[in-house]
Amino acid sequence: MKKIWLLIAAVAIVSCKNEAPIKYAVLTGKITNKLPGEFTVNSMDRSFKEIIEIAEDGSFVDTLTLKAGTYMLYDGKNATPVYLSEGFNVNVAYDANDFKNTLAFTGEGSEISNYLQAKSKTEKEIMGEGMGVYELEEDEYKAKFNEIKTALNNLLTSTEGISEEFKSKEQRNINYGYLKSINIYERYHAHFAKKPEFKVSEGFLAELDGMDYSNEEDFLFSSDYKNLVSSHYFKQASKLAEKDSIDADLAFLKTAAQIQGETIKNSLLFENAKYGITYTENLEEYYTAFINASTNEDNKKEITETYNKLKVVAKGQPSPKFENYENYAGGTTSLDDLKGKFVYVDVWATWCGPCKAEIPYLKEVEAKYHDKNIEFVSISIDKAADHDKWKTMVEEKELKGVQLFADNDWNSQFVKDYLIKGIPRFILIDTEGNIVSSNAPRPSSPKLISLFNELNI
Repeated sequence: MKKIWLLIAAVAIVSCKNEAPIKYAVLTGKITNKLPGEFTVNSMDRSFKEIIEIAEDGSFVDTLTLKAGTYMLYDGKNATPVYLSEGFNVNVAYDANDFKNTLAFTGEGSEISNYLQAKSKTEKEIMGEGMGVYELEEDEYKAKFNEIKTALNNLLTSTEGISEEFKSKEQRNINYGYLKSINIYERYHAHFAKKPEFKVSEGFLAELDGMDYSNEEDFLFSSDYKNLVSSHYFKQASKLAEKDSIDADLAFLKTAAQIQGETIKNSLLFENAKYGITYTENLEEYYTAFINASTNEDNKKEITETYNKLKVVAKGQPSPKFENYENYAGGTTSLDDLKGKFVYVDVWATWCGPCKAEIPYLKEVEAKYHDKNIEFVSISIDKAADHDKWKTMVEEKELKGVQLFADNDWNSQFVKDYLIKGIPRFILIDTEGNIVSSNAPRPSSPKLISLFNELNI
């Protein structure tokens, strides 16, 4: 009898112990007609990426250690937001051939993901197709986005199974979405309504007056709030650049350095510097400004690694080489084949809008310098699957110069050696194969001709 009571007591003790909190989210599901390529879950700021292994039958299961928030699932064609947090067990299923009509979230914590789907659908239904909403005049535009804000608040209120904490943050997020739409209207309306000189009327932006740009909780939760904060400090940086006659990229670092909240300051500094340092014309000054401003050691370490790599492609250093790239005119071409001439390299792709916008200017420059000691080389980093698109565009746009196709798109060694993270990118190499500028002016910039004149090309 004593043994029985001891066993009961032992079971009671074990039962009364607090269970260890779950420190991960579980993501399961099944994709019918899975497309070729990776299936990934990515954070909205691209700081987190996990490749999910898919079984032959399309099923998957993975445990993810991550911060609570909205992530993006992507299968190479279809993308959908999913909200994940510690303790969630979310199941996602869809047919890749009918994604829109078959996508379904179930399981513990799936209510938020289903809300996000309904939110996206509601926004699209009210905004309509295309970019026509940005052609609306001021009053109609505000009315349209007020309608969206009201509809989303009603949707949130009526959705069951969502915590009050999330609802409170999401209510603010919905309002930030409205304010962001107001903030971008001038630029978007000028573009889509084809009114390049358009300015909003006095008072249009009044709802942004007195806004708090220091809310770190909302900065981490709401991409729209983050956009508003970033826009606010870019505007301040633009004023500083004009006042002190300094480059815009340095002005932004100096402006962000004054932010009091460490979370917002370090985030804006790092997200700007990840790409900005690869474009800056003042590498040493830019790097020093970032290191002095940032207090995040991991961020400083990553930017320092990039800085050290960029010094290898600084002015005067031997240029990294490309070898045996397919030439549209036939055969292959290597950088060494062009030695003895200046080489102006344009790294681009058929899908890149800003790249295509430079084409008319590049043609003009090529025509002006066609008999000079310089070769104009355009390197496409399109994927192999888009090879025919490249050939078609070269033909239809009557692209001049040396038209090459890189051997491995973004992963081509030449692209990685130059730390190219965005295109278009222009590089100028001298007659001996040394770097004149790893961030040469664009063809549309008057600075390019000035640079050519300095070099007596």
